[in-house]
Amino acid sequence: MKRDRVLVAPSVMGADLSRLGEEVALVESSGADFLHIDVMDGHFVPNLTFGPDTIAAINRTSDIFLEVHAMIYNPFDFIEKFVASGADRIVVHFEASEDVEELLAYIRRCGVQSGVAFSPETSVEFIPKFFGKTDLILLMSVHPGFSGQEFISETVDRVKFVRQELDKAVEDGISPCLIEVDGGIDDHSAYSCVEAGANALVAASYLFKGDNSVEAMQQRIALLRG
Repeated sequence: MKRDRVLVAPSVMGADLSRLGEEVALVESSGADFLHIDVMDGHFVPNLTFGPDTIAAINRTSDIFLEVHAMIYNPFDFIEKFVASGADRIVVHFEASEDVEELLAYIRRCGVQSGVAFSPETSVEFIPKFFGKTDLILLMSVHPGFSGQEFISETVDRVKFVRQELDKAVEDGISPCLIEVDGGIDDHSAYSCVEAGANALVAASYLFKGDNSVEAMQQRIALLRG
């Protein structure tokens, strides 16, 4: 089977927030496929980050596709705000809602793409029931909440399982979805994830470290794509 083109999304978590506009322009000029924005509420994860106002500010200055990763409880309360702010895809956590399927359907009814994320401790056995009901499966490869963590190696086997189950479902007529990995992504972990079947990668520290020229980010993105 021909391997899908690997999509790469820089995460705002790795950017210099004192130069956020410049950093977003850098991402857009580098040829990244989309921008990943982590929204944290201090309850679902022990950190606070961005909200609808930040999403709207980025959207006003850029045409890049915006993926909002909602690491929050009660995500229903914020979906319309994220959409109004310019989100193109909203990813919610399996662990944060009692009715994830309805939440995903609601996101799609709002006119944007949906995604469902799974923390490292959550069994992959829960994932196949969402095939055909979402645009993206996100496997966290670190414990959600903070940038710069080490990649959890067991994630590779989790990706393999999801890829195998998704391929079987697609053969049975289910619509395909992206398999995304987020956390501790560098050129080494990216290679393992892509070989296992991932076709979307989120990276923060790796993409924004050191030389933040367009050329440097383009080179790092190329290495992640393999």
